[in-house]
Amino acid sequence: MKKKKNVLRCLGSSIALTATVGLSTLSAQQAEAATSSGMLSPVTPKDVVYQIITDRFVDGDTSNNIPTGSSASLFDDPDQDGLGNGDDLKLYQGGDWQGIIDKISYLKNMGVTAVWISAPYENRDTPIYDYQQSGGYDLWTSFHGYHVRNYFATNKHFGLMQDFEALRDALHANGIKLIIDFVSNHTSRGTNPTSGNSPEDGKLYEPDKDSNGDYVFDSNGNPVDYNSDGNVENLLADPNYDINGWFHNLGDRGSDDTQFGYRFKDLGSLSDFSTENAAVVEHLEKAATFWKSKGVDGFRHDATLHMSPSFAKGFKDAIDSASGGPLTHFGEFFIGRPDPKYDEYQSFPDRTGINNLDFEYFRASTNAFGYFSETMSAFGQMLIATSADYEYENQAVTFLDNHDVTRFRYIQPNDKPYHAALATLLTARGTPNIYYGTEQYLTSADSSDISGRVFMERETSFDQTTTAYKIIQALSALRRQNEAVAYGETAILYSSDDVLVFKRQFYDKQVIVAVNRQPDLSFTVPAINTTLPAGSYDDVLNGLLYGDSMTVNNGKIGSFTLAGGEVSVWSYNPDLGTAIPRIGDVVSTMGRAGNTVYIYGTGLGGTVTVKFDSTAATVVSNSDTMIEAIVPNVSAGARQITVTKGTNVSNQFRYEVLSDDKNQVIFKVNATTSWGENIYIVGDIPELGSWDTSKAVGPFHTPNYPEWFLPVSVPKNTTIQYKFIKKDSSGNVTWEGGNNRSITSPSSSTGTLDTSVLTWQ
Repeated sequence: MKKKKNVLRCLGSSIALTATVGLSTLSAQQAEAATSSGMLSPVTPKDVVYQIITDRFVDGDTSNNIPTGSSASLFDDPDQDGLGNGDDLKLYQGGDWQGIIDKISYLKNMGVTAVWISAPYENRDTPIYDYQQSGGYDLWTSFHGYHVRNYFATNKHFGLMQDFEALRDALHANGIKLIIDFVSNHTSRGTNPTSGNSPEDGKLYEPDKDSNGDYVFDSNGNPVDYNSDGNVENLLADPNYDINGWFHNLGDRGSDDTQFGYRFKDLGSLSDFSTENAAVVEHLEKAATFWKSKGVDGFRHDATLHMSPSFAKGFKDAIDSASGGPLTHFGEFFIGRPDPKYDEYQSFPDRTGINNLDFEYFRASTNAFGYFSETMSAFGQMLIATSADYEYENQAVTFLDNHDVTRFRYIQPNDKPYHAALATLLTARGTPNIYYGTEQYLTSADSSDISGRVFMERETSFDQTTTAYKIIQALSALRRQNEAVAYGETAILYSSDDVLVFKRQFYDKQVIVAVNRQPDLSFTVPAINTTLPAGSYDDVLNGLLYGDSMTVNNGKIGSFTLAGGEVSVWSYNPDLGTAIPRIGDVVSTMGRAGNTVYIYGTGLGGTVTVKFDSTAATVVSNSDTMIEAIVPNVSAGARQITVTKGTNVSNQFRYEVLSDDKNQVIFKVNATTSWGENIYIVGDIPELGSWDTSKAVGPFHTPNYPEWFLPVSVPKNTTIQYKFIKKDSSGNVTWEGGNNRSITSPSSSTGTLDTSVLTWQ
């Protein structure tokens, strides 16, 4: 074997952190977001996220447009000038990490404080043929990043590892956080549904290993041919020869809308990982912590609707428990309106610690501002209803559009309601996400998601004077300056079919937003009661959307008229002082003893005590706006965080304490049920409801009735007492008889355990 020089080894689950950005390089505003490690993680509701499909933004390095080993047929360059034409959006266009670096000043000036990019790791890089009944075919590529091939190598179309690290460093140096897309649900298409489901791909690879079983990389962090076999990677799993059970192999979900179908069958024929397999869990956790070690600030998890919550909970916990503290996590739980999966959607963040892309907000906003199929009153009702339904409503990532839906500009070509929707997004509850090009009015040729994935470099001059750009700029600044927008509660002050006046309030801080969606009609708003002090309040947008100042007298906002398309934003931002601590947000909202937790708000500096219920936590560092603390050794379950300063005690914030590192037990039982009944499990640990049937875990899946099964997240190496119960649609409970059942969970943090098929007692 040849000796390799300058190699770095990935030590399984222990991966060295890359260099961090020192606090001395950050402005005061940027330093507010920095942790004790110097990183900018995590994303908070004070941020404005900008989503970039990496291949569709800017081509900053033409040398990687057709990487070595890649076919020229995958690149959209019919005139052979080496540049993507932006015409065939199924092919690569040339966007890369250098292109994002080149536009950092554009992003920063706009007020962007976090960037969400496509999955950075290697994807399938062969043609994807969709054969047509007419005899031809469409050729697709994996430009989007959702067809993983090797988690430990970069997508060469975007750059090498040193290029990724250059992007990270450039963003961080400018106070911009980095979120990566991450897919743990599937690889690429294992069979081709357009050719009789013939075998296609879906293969997963890994780098060469040394004699200790550790991955080997060169000094820049790229895989090397360590074993001198001519390859820098090795086949790990193949859905068409799945001897180790890495995939579910149950075929495409198709029209199966059962919970089992969503979680265990293929999404669009993409090879679905069996996350009940300990080897799969170990590999995915290693991959995610590898990218965390590269200094990212957050994960956007793909297809959380299709993921087992038991896996997702342990997966998120493994990432946050690795060196570097908790990150921001949000995922794509794709639902419609109305949707029978809504209850599962709204509770997913509470059950897993991974928040949602806010599809409820998206649907309501699309209908109210785009199609005009719902009233503004209905939109306001959605804000109130979801604020009540979501435990952490300001962490839900709101959006007008993204890569999976129609471009909002295609739906709404009129500037006035378009601007009104954008201004509302940036002032409403949640953490706003801007799809790349929204500020340049990018649209699409049709209503499909692929048509919306346009090549921005070909479509726009990156004009920093557009009205949409200025809206984002002004309201991003307001979101950072007035905690009412980031942390506040929502109240509707007035609504009608076309007008909405809403308030965001965090203690004495307030922001009031008045919106008229109609472009050509004016409406008069009657006098509104208010707690604002008497005085005149200027429009934060300075008339950009035809707004004006307003006056408060005797506890009322006087009657006013909203012109067509008018949006007025009025801010009251008093100094809350430093004596009284007030909590606005906490990241993460779930973890175990010894984990780091970040507490955001005001009045958090000086001598403070952080408690989880009545148990004090260790405070690592603090400032007036952030506390970094360690979760104390406290009983598992929901705990209330408070901050005490002198005799002043803050408001409470819910935090879910886990009993230990999580793994999975797949419980199975044979049980007959009456129509409307489902099987659940309840037991003596918090993860099983502590014998409280209202907190029982389920319902179980039953693809082969009367057998039922469910993967459940439990603490490792723990003996658990439990029983199965039946629940009907009215919540009536039937307990099984006999003694409590008992099982001991696996000792490994990534372990899984299948029970035998037990018989209902």
